[in-house]
Amino acid sequence: MCQELPVPGALTDPPQLPSRTAWFEEARFGLFVHFGLYSMAARHEWVRSREAMSQEAYDRYLDRFDPELFDARELARQARESGMRYAVLTTKHHDGFCLFDSALTDYTSVRATGRDLVREFVDAMRAEGLRVGLYYSLLDWHHPDFTVDEHHPLRGTNAEREPRDMARYRAYMEGQIRELLTGYGDIDLLFFDFSYPEKGPEEWGAEQLMALVRELQPDILVNDRLGVPGDYVTPEQYQPDRPLERDGERVLWEACHTLNGSWGYDRDNHDYKDPALLVRMLVESVACGGNLLLNVGPTGRGALDPRARDTLRAVAEWSTLNIRSVRGAGPSAYPPPPGALYTRRGRYLYLHLLAWPLKHLHLPGLAGRVRYAQFLHDGSEIRFQEIDQAPPEHNNLAPHNQPPGTLTLTLPIARPDVPLPVIELELTPDDTDDTDADA
Repeated sequence: MCQELPVPGALTDPPQLPSRTAWFEEARFGLFVHFGLYSMAARHEWVRSREAMSQEAYDRYLDRFDPELFDARELARQARESGMRYAVLTTKHHDGFCLFDSALTDYTSVRATGRDLVREFVDAMRAEGLRVGLYYSLLDWHHPDFTVDEHHPLRGTNAEREPRDMARYRAYMEGQIRELLTGYGDIDLLFFDFSYPEKGPEEWGAEQLMALVRELQPDILVNDRLGVPGDYVTPEQYQPDRPLERDGERVLWEACHTLNGSWGYDRDNHDYKDPALLVRMLVESVACGGNLLLNVGPTGRGALDPRARDTLRAVAEWSTLNIRSVRGAGPSAYPPPPGALYTRRGRYLYLHLLAWPLKHLHLPGLAGRVRYAQFLHDGSEIRFQEIDQAPPEHNNLAPHNQPPGTLTLTLPIARPDVPLPVIELELTPDDTDDTDADA
């Protein structure tokens, strides 16, 4: 549950975002797609490192790579229906295999199948009105100049003693980033992955690489994994419980999560998150001023497995009725009641009920501040009142003893049959903020 950093009232006038980052906070929800040769192994995207495979052994997947069921248009449709407004594709993962046409290597989907999957992805997302993000791994276990380290599948072999030149590898990376940022039109977001103790900004040439990105696409958003400051930070597989700060200043952030703990297709991993939990994670992110980037890993043939499809469908059912409680919304200054989360968008305050109360729900600080209340999923009115502090003597049927300024909602006994019930509270005109005054 998000814990607000400032005292109540401190967020009523949030700072205005620069125009190039405004879309990111407006969107709030994105799709991550991990696809590559590792999808055929179906044993996690790190399968080559985990099993210390030689390149020759790993190439059995290259020889059989045929993603005939990879349908970027269907992915884009599912993303949009799920309430997502941007999507990110792995253009090259740690294994070095590229899903785009590169003049710098033959290790690509174009050479293997004749298909530029990045092109298909970019075109499909744009056709659905979604912003486009590209993922690029800084690691490359295929490139002959990427030095063998703790993550490399050839660690502990004679390859550790082979002469390798990271300067040549840096030039290769820069060349591929140039290809991606000049060959596919305007790209909205670039997701680098990742720095670690053995390799960081110096090894990546991070400052020079970032300067190249800014030169080629001045409006692009870049994450924080080069080891130098980016436009937003990327907590992975955990949920922040408060807005994130750096040096006392709020930062943009995006929690990236999997459906089942694996980014790439993992056939025998059945530890899937319940759709209701995923919806809650989305709301938790927005309530703390962040985004949620939710990953899917297509199978070796390129399609989503049935569990992933069903999960996105369930999320879509919730989003169809409730998406305005997260899109364009952000944190609220009001403290939520126990078992609930607030998000706020202009004059609307959204109350997400993680636990269902018995008949009455008391909202601190909202007495005299609410004009109308309704369930968001069906538009049905919710009655509310300010309860007298001193009810009639011996009246054991009336709720009482609430602090001054408390607003009390009267709810049905039966919980609505939705993954996460949302109540929309229309605030009085003198309680609007600047986030979206006309929303």
